[in-house]
Amino acid sequence: MEIFEYDLTRHGAENFSTMVYFCSDQGECGLGQVPLRESNALVELLNQRGKDGWELIQLIFGKEGVMACWKRRVVGTVIEAE
Repeated sequence: MEIFEYDLTRHGAENFSTMVYFCSDQGECGLGQVPLRESNALVELLNQRGKDGWELIQLIFGKEGVMACWKRRVVGTVIEAE
């Protein structure tokens, strides 16, 4: 069995303001309203963490920004299942 470690990172609304607030007052939501710079910032974040071996589990969007949940295998630690 593999062993994993986990991490949470927070990214403020100043970088992802539209991605966080992309729904209208009527509740209509669409990706077309998300600026390319914010999409690119998210891709950069994913690629940067991925190079360090982290796999994205989930993104959580809120009014203060985005929280990312990550996991990666702990190198050299494999436990035999009973």
